[in-house]
Amino acid sequence: MKITIKDIARLAQVSTATVSKVINNKDEHISDPTRKKILNIMNEYNYIPNTAARSLVTKKTNTIGLIIPDIRNPFFPELARGVEDQANESGYNVILCNTDDDEEKEEKCVSMLIEKMVDGIIFTASSKRTGEFRRFKNNKIPIILVDRDLDLKHIKGKITVDNRNGAYEGVKHLITCGYEEILFLSGPYTSYTSVERLEGYKKALKEYSIPYKGENIIEGTYQRGWGYEIIKKLLGEKRKFDGLFCGNDLIAIEAIKALQEEGIKVPYEVGVVGFDDIYMSSLIDPSLTTIKQPIYEMGYKAVQMLINTLQGHINNPQNILLETQLIIRNSTVKK
Repeated sequence: MKITIKDIARLAQVSTATVSKVINNKDEHISDPTRKKILNIMNEYNYIPNTAARSLVTKKTNTIGLIIPDIRNPFFPELARGVEDQANESGYNVILCNTDDDEEKEEKCVSMLIEKMVDGIIFTASSKRTGEFRRFKNNKIPIILVDRDLDLKHIKGKITVDNRNGAYEGVKHLITCGYEEILFLSGPYTSYTSVERLEGYKKALKEYSIPYKGENIIEGTYQRGWGYEIIKKLLGEKRKFDGLFCGNDLIAIEAIKALQEEGIKVPYEVGVVGFDDIYMSSLIDPSLTTIKQPIYEMGYKAVQMLINTLQGHINNPQNILLETQLIIRNSTVKK
């Protein structure tokens, strides 16, 4: 038998208004015994509130949308875990959307989340996205950007890391180890992240009076497969290099695999530095020197910022810039 609010009220010998207040956590004037009695009846009869109907009244669903570009990249599950943990602690549910780094899929995800009446969206954009979303034009759903910066309307906050300084520290480490011909295997330049890391790369070269060579900057993608393919291509072209600064850890890990298959010893012939510090970085052989991002913290703080915005505690957009950390492992060595 499907139990209703009226049934619960009758069994608890209270009004339907009292039951409704308990369900909606508006029970500050309801005694503890009455509240517990109502909750026990709900539990006994496995009563599940009609959240769709309730949201029409409250204009809230206690649901957050999370849009990420590539669930296969270990960076994003860790980010999602931070989002989910803080959301659960705050009484919110999360709808996860994976876009495969595709702008059209992003548009579809945004449309679906709007239709689901999410309270807000946490968003890591496709590395290809440069413009506004069509569906955001007539909607006021607050958005928190994470990891990748964009100039979008309705942005209520940004959680990013100091990509420029992180890249500077990574390339500086390669230089001080004695590596001289350092390639930058970058993500696409439509991504603000890639542009900032390129600036950090340039800064390190300039500081050590190493000439900047445009041919040493190789634009690619952050997706699986590209790091391996580009190293195979470069080696086939007989390109000379002894250092690699990679746009993320996936690129670096695949580059190491390709180098090893060609009999090139890492770190003795080529030093490799990644960016992210995903869990796989410490497990490969040699373990990867990388720039650690506080990935979990980024997701966690994004939910805190969004909920504070929804509750009216934040009126103006906030930007939080988190620090990176150089993690030295075995893919680099002092020459």
